Amino acid sequence: MTPMNPHLLQTLAELKSGDVARLIDHTYGRGEFSRMASFGLTPGVSLRMVQNYGTGPVIIHVRGSQVALGRKQASRIWVERDHA
Repeated sequence: MTPMNPHLLQTLAELKSGDVARLIDHTYGRGEFSRMASFGLTPGVSLRMVQNYGTGPVIIHVRGSQVALGRKQASRIWVERDHA
């Protein structure tokens, strides 16, 4: 993995529809980590925000699948947005 810029980090809940990002870290417990890993949400994975209305759940595209996450879950996942 390339070094990350801490100024570019934001939570998954802060991404806008269409944004592409790389998952950097999370702040959930061991049980929740297992659940998120089963969705393909592991450090380093690239994802795209499909839908984020600012309230309620978000929908992301990750590893060829769409996943809906609650806003609380999404706010505990740290990503680095791709500015390309």
